[in-house]
Amino acid sequence: MKRLAVGPMTTPEYDEWRVRRINDNIPEPSHKSSQSIEEHLRVVPSELEILKQDFERRNAKLEKQIEQMEEEKMNLRLDAPKKSLSDSQKEKDELENRVTELEGSLHRYQNRNSVMELRASLSKIEEMKERIEDLETALRNCEIRIEYLEANEDRQNEQLHYFQNQVRDRDHVMGEAVVQIREVADHLQTLAVQAKVLSVKYELESSRG
Repeated sequence: MKRLAVGPMTTPEYDEWRVRRINDNIPEPSHKSSQSIEEHLRVVPSELEILKQDFERRNAKLEKQIEQMEEEKMNLRLDAPKKSLSDSQKEKDELENRVTELEGSLHRYQNRNSVMELRASLSKIEEMKERIEDLETALRNCEIRIEYLEANEDRQNEQLHYFQNQVRDRDHVMGEAVVQIREVADHLQTLAVQAKVLSVKYELESSRG
């Protein structure tokens, strides 16, 4: 681990102590002047020891601060991907909610279309029913007319021959009408099945909504 460069190697407290120490060790012109040089020099190692201890204490404090800064830096590096992951998850949730809303709108739109198709089919069925009734009425009228002509065959041979020709023509028409009626009936059956399916589908979609 790199160590930061420090400023002055001494503290104000140490400087103050050192001044007092030096003043205390200045020889006075009294009987203390007999103090030996060895005793005076013993002050120097004591000052160096204190200076060394002060330096080590300050250096240990700085190393601890550096370790804390490195740890905070590492935490910041780890927090950045976590935040990015959290933001991505949040955006994903928002998109999923939007998709759900769009699907709901699509279902409602499809339901409206199903109702419109159902109404159109029902209207077409009614039209076909009216057409069938008209054809059935025409068929009954022809049958009644034929019965009447047959009952008066002896008296109205010429007229019968004339009407027989008409009957043959109408038989042809009736044959085509019967074919059409059958086709209409088949179509009505198909429409009825489709209408029933659409009705069930609409009821299911309505119950889900």
